[in-house]
Amino acid sequence: MRKMKTITMYEAARVDKNELYNLYDTPQNGLDDAEAKKRLEQFGKNTTRIDKKEPFWLKVLKVFSSPFTLVLLGLGVISFMTEYVFADVGDKDATSAIIIFLLVLASGTMTLIQNDRSDKAAKKLQSIVEISAAVKRNGTFSEIPTSTIVPGDLVALRAGDMIPADMRLLSSKDLFISQTSLTGESYPVEKKADAVVKEGDAPISFGNICYTGSEVVSGSAIGIVVSTGLNTMFGDIVRQLASAPIKTSFDIGIEKTSKLLVRFMMVMAPLVIIINGLTKGNWLDALLFGISIAVGLTPEMLPMIVTTNLVKGANDLAKRKTIVRSLNSMQNFGAIDVLCTDKTGTLTQNQIVLEYHLGINGESSNRVLKHAYLNSYFQTGLKNLMDKAIIKAADEEISGLEVGYEKIDEIPFDFVRRRMSVVVADKNGKTQLITKGALEEMLSISSFVDIDGKVRPLTDKDRNKIVEDVDKLNQKGFRVLGVAQKTNPPDVDAFSIEDEHDMVMIGYLAFLDPPKETTHAAIMALKRHHVDVKVLTGDSELVTRHVCKEVGMDIGDIVFGEDLIGITEKELAKIAEEHVAFVKLTPTQKADIVRVLRQNGHVVGFMGDGINDSPAMRQADVSISVDNAVDIAKDSADIILLEKDLLVLEQGLVKGREVFGNIMKYIKATTSSNFGNIFSVLLASIFLPFLPMTPVQLLFLNLVYDLSCMAIPWDHMDMEYLEKPKKWEAASIRNFMIWFGPTSSVFDQTTFLFMYWLIIPMSMGLNYVQLTSGTDITTFESIFHTGWFIMSLWTQTLVLYALRTPKFPFIESRPAFSMMTITLLGMLVGTVIPFTVVGKFLNLLPVPDNFWILLIINVAFYLGLVTLIKKIYVKKYTRLL
Repeated sequence: MRKMKTITMYEAARVDKNELYNLYDTPQNGLDDAEAKKRLEQFGKNTTRIDKKEPFWLKVLKVFSSPFTLVLLGLGVISFMTEYVFADVGDKDATSAIIIFLLVLASGTMTLIQNDRSDKAAKKLQSIVEISAAVKRNGTFSEIPTSTIVPGDLVALRAGDMIPADMRLLSSKDLFISQTSLTGESYPVEKKADAVVKEGDAPISFGNICYTGSEVVSGSAIGIVVSTGLNTMFGDIVRQLASAPIKTSFDIGIEKTSKLLVRFMMVMAPLVIIINGLTKGNWLDALLFGISIAVGLTPEMLPMIVTTNLVKGANDLAKRKTIVRSLNSMQNFGAIDVLCTDKTGTLTQNQIVLEYHLGINGESSNRVLKHAYLNSYFQTGLKNLMDKAIIKAADEEISGLEVGYEKIDEIPFDFVRRRMSVVVADKNGKTQLITKGALEEMLSISSFVDIDGKVRPLTDKDRNKIVEDVDKLNQKGFRVLGVAQKTNPPDVDAFSIEDEHDMVMIGYLAFLDPPKETTHAAIMALKRHHVDVKVLTGDSELVTRHVCKEVGMDIGDIVFGEDLIGITEKELAKIAEEHVAFVKLTPTQKADIVRVLRQNGHVVGFMGDGINDSPAMRQADVSISVDNAVDIAKDSADIILLEKDLLVLEQGLVKGREVFGNIMKYIKATTSSNFGNIFSVLLASIFLPFLPMTPVQLLFLNLVYDLSCMAIPWDHMDMEYLEKPKKWEAASIRNFMIWFGPTSSVFDQTTFLFMYWLIIPMSMGLNYVQLTSGTDITTFESIFHTGWFIMSLWTQTLVLYALRTPKFPFIESRPAFSMMTITLLGMLVGTVIPFTVVGKFLNLLPVPDNFWILLIINVAFYLGLVTLIKKIYVKKYTRLL
């Protein structure tokens, strides 16, 4: 395959644009599919994400190099060396090491499987909302995924698009680009195909080059792709930052939990070794038992449980019309306690209708509609819903308005001026500058007023009358735009903002966007789930107040964007905390409010769908958008809603909490049970003349229990748990271990006492001290080990049901059938093992009949005590999981 020659950005910017077709070997009709496929193989996919397909061996290495796995592997090696390599010929036994390696293998294999499912699920979900671009292939422009764009492709740009690759402009029309993601500048810059690039100019200032990661604010253009993927300017930044990926709160939570358990392990395991070595005199056995204790503290299945929960949660949300683009955002989704949203389309139906087109005197005016139509029709920016409503109304009332008019220039909309202008000329050569925008901004640039066809200076009385009339419309829920014009503006090469002055105000437009019927119910549902909703909009106060009242929101005092200018960070944080509605905000102000709310300790979600929402979405913990949003909003989003409805969002939020709850369920129940077992061993080691369980038995117990926990992701959570947002806190896991670990240890001690002094002596006719035969001593110890093996398995498993809910288990809160089936099956397997060949291999023997009475009594009292402690714990810490 012949490789295409690449050229530098300087060469692309300075060469004649017609020569670019030859340099890139690109026909005027664009590349054909075969050539595009070849170039895709040469240059790779057009993505700045560094997610190269990892070889299988590297995936395996990553899975088996987690902190817990490395600890287990180290313990397994030590066990193998001490029990097999350096042991006497007759004493060689690698069973403990084999079981440890089996634990590692089982956990690693399941994690590999779930990671593979996770990757496939994520790709499948992302393909639903894949970003596309208009590319000319085989002679026609069509939408294709941006990932398949190659150097030499011809790409059409329009308002609302993300620039999909670094490209040189071939033609352009009033093209304004926001390069905020590259330069930090908030104002858009104009790009022109015929801009001249001089030697020494900085690449970012090239007037004929558009860069990946920037956004089209207004205008249109066609360009030829120069660089794709990581070869772009944005890709170079990504490559430099790739060595330090940002950790989510989810990642930090797992990391802190891992460190907490390792610290417990570093304290408890040496204590067990020292106490057993001193009391039993056999330091090798003490070392092996200490290794088993360290293994017992390790939640081997944690990576698999976490991944399974996230994949299952993402698939469940997809069924609820919610697409998760980043699996780890699931936990943050459930943790949201403040939701910031725009107003249009979220609280309202997003179906704007032009109800009135009025002159200054309040009469219906086709002249106002005509000028508004020319402005909306000829502008090349993103035609919003109001533009579409104007065009639709004009087509119905006055057809063929655009005939006889030619567009001369335009001054695109921006979120500071909140207006936009076009310059048109009719067939007689008369030119007009026509501007429409927010009423305050229109009045600020108007010096004259047209009343009944007569133009005269705009007086304060006129201004007050206009404001009064518009306020009345706002109070009824109408959104109002002003319309002004200026005839025969001075001829200039390019019109600019400075030309918007001394305008003639001719009237205004009143739009209606009714509130959604579901919004009130959704707001109430979010409130029940302890999520505060804040409205961040560029709209006016009266319209916002009307809509919020209609949907049942008590917003109190409204904050204006102008009130936030010049205030300190501390003042902004206080205002953001205390107020609910913010109006006339710029995109930067929206982002600042989200940022300070996060600094105040909130987990903030931002829901938006426009260019003006993207800065705030980047600042949020969880960015939420919709499938029909502009490209930049979808690309910024962690969560994509297939319906722009707060009820859909509320369902997804609840699912995120359920996923988090099931993860906590496994971690807290398992670590507290394991800690209780170790605490029991510490006490028993002081008084018992033998180990309460052999290392291999303890490891096998751990294996059976962990495998049965694989069903936890399919369990459900209590409705009460889902009402409040939850954060991952390692301290709560520590508290849980300290409270519930020793609780289980109380009943381990009763098991030891009854087994040692009553149950086994009754079955053998002698107590341990009276035994003289080595066989009898071995039998006594094996029965004792079996008793605690079964007791421990039963208590560990059944306490899952008690600790999965603060309610009374089974009666007030029932677990999922799948969880009950698999965990109880694990109990059954562990109970039957002493009666099988496997039990004989593990030196487990059938227990006396009266043991079963002890088992039932112990389990009943244990669950009763746990239920009591649980109530005290919840009262102290307000939550269980």
